[in-house]
Amino acid sequence: MNRPEVARQVAAYLLNIEAIQLRPAQPFKWSSGWNSPIYCDNRLALSFPEVRTFIKNALAGAIKSHFPAVELIAGVATAGIAQGALVADVLHLPYAYVRPEPKKHGMGNQIEGRVLAGQKVVVLEDLISTGGSSLKVVDVLREAGVEVLGMISIFTYGFSIADENFKQKGVELVSLSNYDCLLTEALKLDYIESSQLETLSKWREDPGSWDA
Repeated sequence: MNRPEVARQVAAYLLNIEAIQLRPAQPFKWSSGWNSPIYCDNRLALSFPEVRTFIKNALAGAIKSHFPAVELIAGVATAGIAQGALVADVLHLPYAYVRPEPKKHGMGNQIEGRVLAGQKVVVLEDLISTGGSSLKVVDVLREAGVEVLGMISIFTYGFSIADENFKQKGVELVSLSNYDCLLTEALKLDYIESSQLETLSKWREDPGSWDA
């Protein structure tokens, strides 16, 4: 299956299971304080075997295509943990995950699992907004001496600030689906009306000051 078709199918699945909800007239409030016409919870995909399997295989296929030298998959806690483990199993690769901060008890680990200096790693995240928290995981792994080949995610909003953040860190990002594809699919499936496209598009351009 080609990349545009994967993006379309992932968007359709996420809409159908209500992992993504579009509500331009009644915006959500993000923890950042931003008003948003979209809410995305890709963890819901884990509850639907058909969707879970499609996403798992699509992620594995994209990793093989873009990062064939990969030696280990590293999930981003918490949403990337389960998906990362599923993908590592498909690829028959070692797996680890990275916490936002070191544990405050026990061994004090921030990286859970065995990671060896020099290993070629692909970081797996479920959702990319600004990329800030995801790229902190890259820093942790690099400090552990591994080579981060890139990052893969299920969905990205495609914010320009995220593009800049990944560029500054020198990290290639590959996402199965994206906001533009989502809007196209949502319109086709009657989740939104054509009259709502303008406000939905404007939000992505300047999410910090957008107001429905």
